[in-house]
Amino acid sequence: MPRAKMPVPVLLAFTLLPAIAIGATLWVVGDLVPACDIDEQERLTSPGQQFDLVVFSRDCGNHEPNTQAALVPPGDEVPFDAASFFSIGADADLAAKWLAADSIEITRPTGITALRDDASVAGVTVIYR
Repeated sequence: MPRAKMPVPVLLAFTLLPAIAIGATLWVVGDLVPACDIDEQERLTSPGQQFDLVVFSRDCGNHEPNTQAALVPPGDEVPFDAASFFSIGADADLAAKWLAADSIEITRPTGITALRDDASVAGVTVIYR
């Protein structure tokens, strides 16, 4: 017995309705996730040109001031979800510098406790003063 063909409106309903539902869900979820602004304060390329040391602050809406440091590939933007190796809960100037291709020095601001201060990142030693 031959198969009956589905009418075009039924096919459209089976394809368009799920697409519309998925699109609407993504639109609503996208509005719920805060967009973060990155404000670069300093960018220093390593002596071996392997990384950029970036000192920045991240503003994701209603958050306290912060200052962070991260390594990124040379010339790349700092992603909104970048994992920093150093972070403080204050707006401060960090003195950061490359000592060699495999070591960084960060001078911490006085009187501020670090939220994160890793001893190394991506094979690079971090020295804090």
